[in-house]
Amino acid sequence: MSTPAEPKNETQARLQALRKLVRDGDAATQEEICEALREKNFDVTQSTVSRDLRRIGAVKITNPEGEATFHLPEELQALQPRVMLDLTGLVTDVQANEAMIVLHTAPGSASLVARHLDSLREDLGILGTIAGDDAIFVAPLSVKKMAAVMKKIKEEF
Repeated sequence: MSTPAEPKNETQARLQALRKLVRDGDAATQEEICEALREKNFDVTQSTVSRDLRRIGAVKITNPEGEATFHLPEELQALQPRVMLDLTGLVTDVQANEAMIVLHTAPGSASLVARHLDSLREDLGILGTIAGDDAIFVAPLSVKKMAAVMKKIKEEF
């Protein structure tokens, strides 16, 4: 089992193996990743894998075939030109109140859409985003310009 006192070289080796699994597309779920790492003699739990996925910046996105897979940030940059064409279908609803904007997405797509929004923070007039599985909270730079921010976000999708 992984513990906080785990030697750095073992942690680094596990993270390196995890990156390879994600890059190779060998596992779509955290449980599959646990099994694959155990086959490589890493004693891991699902919670360790979850923390490690966050640590390496992996996000789960839904591909055009509807399959949810983990990807690393550098892979998302390589996919960006192709993904830009697909983003319009991923956002299903955009709503706001006086202080916040909420986007609803296809299941598993919120992280990808949020990364896109964050890359356009200045242009859109937002502070940032918080993404779940299928919803994104967007904090506008100024609530006084909420209508303009909403318009720009809707134009993106």
